[in-house]
Amino acid sequence: MHSVLCFGEALIDFHAEGRDPHGYPRAFVPFAGGAPANVAVAVAKLGGAARFAGMLGTDLFGDMLLDSLHHAGVDTRDVARTGEANTALAFVALDAHGERSFSFYRPPSADLLFRPLHFRTDAFNDTAVFHVCSNSMTEPLAAETTREGMRRARAAGALVSFDLNLRPALWPQDADARAQVWPALELADLVKLSAEEFTWLAVDGEANMLERLWQGNTRLLVVTDGPNPLRWFHPDAEGELPAYRVPAVDSTAAGDAFVGGLLQQLTEQQVGPHDLDALVATLPRLHALLRYAAAAGALAVTRQGSFASLPTTDEVHAFMASHS
Repeated sequence: MHSVLCFGEALIDFHAEGRDPHGYPRAFVPFAGGAPANVAVAVAKLGGAARFAGMLGTDLFGDMLLDSLHHAGVDTRDVARTGEANTALAFVALDAHGERSFSFYRPPSADLLFRPLHFRTDAFNDTAVFHVCSNSMTEPLAAETTREGMRRARAAGALVSFDLNLRPALWPQDADARAQVWPALELADLVKLSAEEFTWLAVDGEANMLERLWQGNTRLLVVTDGPNPLRWFHPDAEGELPAYRVPAVDSTAAGDAFVGGLLQQLTEQQVGPHDLDALVATLPRLHALLRYAAAAGALAVTRQGSFASLPTTDEVHAFMASHS
């Protein structure tokens, strides 16, 4: 079976629990996470074939992540280990609406040490989708490794997916993040942005940003906005769909659940990079895929954690049946 191969960081999300008299967390509870790792787990829990490629430290947290990926049904043959740096950590605080803020302990971290030589020779042979995000692009050598993976995936005929997943706190203060992410955007067939990221990229205007995107390989852009309608764009069309409204507990993995749902459906329906135009031309089919992805994201918002919040396909179908 052709699989979804997700590349980049896996890390431990420490979620705040309880408050002391001064309003600070009383404790932090560890959850396995990391954006591309979350997507891999989402695909696996939704019944798809998922693999994860990345570098983990030879430490307790690396062991925890590898074990968590394995038990979630993710193929970990593409995971490398190193003793030269520790596994990355993130401390997550939630507000009353479930919106999160991050404090990262990275770099240095193991995930940034993955290099092209660490990709298995046949890693892309049975890959239907190769998925990355910008968190593996905050360091120059790791950024080039990410782009090299995208180029290899394209050469192998895989659909290349990019979720910007911008985390400003991860970037050096003097870094030009837009200059780093645009070459990756141009390599991707499918791009997912949040509404805030869409605005951030469209610094010279929405039309100019879209025109630049269409000059690369991108054929479908999806923009999510929490409970507000999601928007989709194609060089020849655009539209929007209403989102599901649910009580928000923790939004940490919501975008990753959405991406995982979309990639799992694209793979199940054998939609490759050259099929996206036909998909957009058949709006009921495109809308069905996006509704499924939105349901997966909505369910994740109602639960705490990263891997732990991601739904199964039965849960998604039950949720869709109960929410018109």
